[in-house]
Amino acid sequence: MSMAGSTPSRREEGAFRVRLPGFVNDEDLGLGDVVTRFTTALGIKPCGGCKQRARALNGLVVFSGRRQ
Repeated sequence: MSMAGSTPSRREEGAFRVRLPGFVNDEDLGLGDVVTRFTTALGIKPCGGCKQRARALNGLVVFSGRRQ
């Protein structure tokens, strides 16, 4: 079974791009944005440190629903 569509690849900015068709629409979604949405849904309000963490995680991993 080939998992070529789900293997991460390097982006120009240094972030890993992970393709998740069916889970992510046409817009790219960073890992920091995913964590922020999840914690907000749990009722945790973001602070300044949370925003820094989100920016750092967005620079590491990006989820995409489309091919490059």
